[in-house]
Amino acid sequence: MKNKFAFLLLLFSFLSWGTSVRAAEEKDYVAYLFTYFTGNHISEEAVCYAVSMDGYAYWALNDNKPVLDSKIISSTGGVRDPHILRCEDGKTFYMVVTDMVSGNGWDSNRAMVMLKSTDLVNWTHSIINMQKRYPGQEKLKRVWAPQTVFDHEAGKYMVYWSMLYEGGADVIYYAYANDDFTDLVGEPKPLFIPENKLSCIDGDIVYKDGVYHLFYKTEGHGNGIKVATTRSLTSGQWTEEPDYKQQTKEAVEGAGTFKLIGQDKYILMYDVYMKGKYQFTETTDLKHFKVIDSEVKMNFHPRHGTIIPITRAELKRITDKWGKPAELGELPNNPVLPGFHADPEVLYSHQTNKYYIYSTTDGQPGWGGWYFTAFSSPDLKEWTYEGVMLDLRSPQVAWANGNAWAPAIEEKQIDGKYKYFFYYSGNPKTGGGKQIGVAIADSPTGPFVDMGYPIVTESPAGGGQQIDVDVFTDPVSGKSYLYWGNGYMAGAELNADMVSIKKETLKVMTPKGGTLKDYNYREAPYVFYRNGLYYFLWSVDDTGSPNYHVAYGTSDSPLGKIKVAKDPIVLIQSPEQEIYGPAHNAVVCKSGTDEWYIVYHRINKNYLKNEPGIHREVCIDRMEFNPDGTIKRVKPTL
Repeated sequence: MKNKFAFLLLLFSFLSWGTSVRAAEEKDYVAYLFTYFTGNHISEEAVCYAVSMDGYAYWALNDNKPVLDSKIISSTGGVRDPHILRCEDGKTFYMVVTDMVSGNGWDSNRAMVMLKSTDLVNWTHSIINMQKRYPGQEKLKRVWAPQTVFDHEAGKYMVYWSMLYEGGADVIYYAYANDDFTDLVGEPKPLFIPENKLSCIDGDIVYKDGVYHLFYKTEGHGNGIKVATTRSLTSGQWTEEPDYKQQTKEAVEGAGTFKLIGQDKYILMYDVYMKGKYQFTETTDLKHFKVIDSEVKMNFHPRHGTIIPITRAELKRITDKWGKPAELGELPNNPVLPGFHADPEVLYSHQTNKYYIYSTTDGQPGWGGWYFTAFSSPDLKEWTYEGVMLDLRSPQVAWANGNAWAPAIEEKQIDGKYKYFFYYSGNPKTGGGKQIGVAIADSPTGPFVDMGYPIVTESPAGGGQQIDVDVFTDPVSGKSYLYWGNGYMAGAELNADMVSIKKETLKVMTPKGGTLKDYNYREAPYVFYRNGLYYFLWSVDDTGSPNYHVAYGTSDSPLGKIKVAKDPIVLIQSPEQEIYGPAHNAVVCKSGTDEWYIVYHRINKNYLKNEPGIHREVCIDRMEFNPDGTIKRVKPTL
C-alpha cells in the first residue's frame, strides 16, 4: 500500500509540473517599461529605466540615473542601445546592449553584452567580443545595436545586430543564443541585406500574424527607417517596402516597436538624434503610421531604447527598488493573480501563518478547467504560485473527469494535527450532472488525497446544479457546515469526520424575492461570522453578465432563516473604471484584527464582448462595516 501511495504521489507531482500557469499574459499587463541610454558621454552610456501607465507618458526611475553599472557589465565601460525582451515563458527577460564608448570613436567597438533576469532588478551578463569569439575577424570595425527575437520556426532565440567590415557596408547578422543566454551558437550569418546592397543598421523585428516585420535604418543614404517582411527569418526571402516609415524629415535611428496593452494598435518610436528628441507614431497594420507626439510626455531625454509591457508585480518590484515617480500616481491593486481564475476561495492557515487562494482555472471553453491551483501570500498583497493541488483528470480523483469548479477549504485541528478539507464540484464519469467531492491533506498545498467518491450527488431543491460549495465552522458552537447550490441555496451540518453531512439537518435556505438589480439569488453562497451575526453572501445574475454582483443577508443561526439586508448590494460593477461582473466571492479577516477583505472575480475588460463568462480574474478589496453591523458597499479598485 505504501508503494502504491508513493507511486501516486510521484505521478501527481509529474502532472502538477506539467499543468502550470503562464507567468504573464497580456491581460495581466498594467504598465510599460522603457529601457534606454541618455547620451554620448561615457557617464550617459548606461541602461536606464522609465515607466508608463498608458504607453504615452513616461517617468524616469532612479532620477534618470543608470540601473546597471556599465563598468561592471561591459568591456569598454559603456553600453548603448538596450533591447529588452520578455521570453516565451512569460517570466524571464533577455537584454542585449552595444558594448561601446562613443568617445573612443564610432568604429571602436567589437562586442555586445547579453544579459538575463527573472525580476528586472538583478541581471547576469556575458560579454561577446566578436574578434575574440570567432576567427577571421581582423577587418571587423564595429558591432552595433543587438536585439533578440524568438524564431518560432526554429524554436530558438535569435540575436541579430549590424556589423561593418573594412571596405564593406553595414550588414545585419544573426546567430542563435545558447539555452542559458550566455553565448552564441555557431558563426554569425547575414540575416538581411537590402537589394541595393547599401548599409542598414538598428534592426527591430516585430512578429505579427505569422509575419516578421524588420524595421531598419538606412545608414548613410537617407538615415531613415524602412521595413522588410518575411515568414521565415533565415530563408533570405525578404519583401522590401519602398517607403520610409518615419514621419519627420529629420535624421532618425533606433526604431522600437511595441503593442499597446489590450489594443490592436502598435507604437513605432525612433530617436530623432540630431534634435535630441523621440518621436512616437501609431499604426494598426505596421505599414501606415501617424504622429502622436502631442500625447507623449517624458521627464527625460532618451536615446535608442525599447519598451515592453509589465505586470503589476513587476511594476511594484522595480518601483520598490528605484522609487516610484510622483507622476505615476497610485499603483494598481488588481488583479492579484496572473492568468485567468474564477470563483476564488481564501484561507488563512494558522499552521503556516499564510493566506491561500484556490480558484477555478478559467479561460477554458465551456468552463472546462480540470484542475485547481494554490497561491500563497504572507500579507494578502504579493502572491506566490504553489502549483496544482488537485487534478480531476489524474489518478488523484477517481470519480470525476473535469469541470473543476468553485472550491472551498477548511483548516481543522484533529488530535492535535492540522488537516485541510478541500471541497469542490466536478463532472462525474458516470454522468448525471455536477457533484461535490472532498480531498484531504496535512498542508494547505497538499498533497491532497481524494475520498474517491462525491459526498453531494443530488439537488435537495429538485433542480439546479450541485456546485459553488462553501464550508464554514461556527466559532460559537465549533460545528462545521456545508453550503452549495446554483438556482437554490442548500445548507447542512457536517459530521465530525468533515466528509459527510448530517442528512437530518439538510435544508433549502434560498433567500426569497429580489431582482437582478439587487438581490435575486443565483449561486455562490458564502458564510462568515462577526460580532454575533452570521452573514450570508451570494451572487446575483449570470457570471458572464456585467451586472453579476454580490448581495447579502444576515441570520442568528448558521442555517438561517436569512434576513435580506435593507441595502443588500455588497459589490457591483463600476463601468467608469471598466470593472464588470465582480462577484462569486470569499471573505477573510486579517489575522489578529477586525480588518476584512473580500476576494472575488471580475470579467477581464478586454473580453466583455467575447466569452466574458470564461475570462475572469481574481481581485481583492477592503470590506468595511457600519457601526450597526451592516456592510458598507465595497468600492472595487483597479
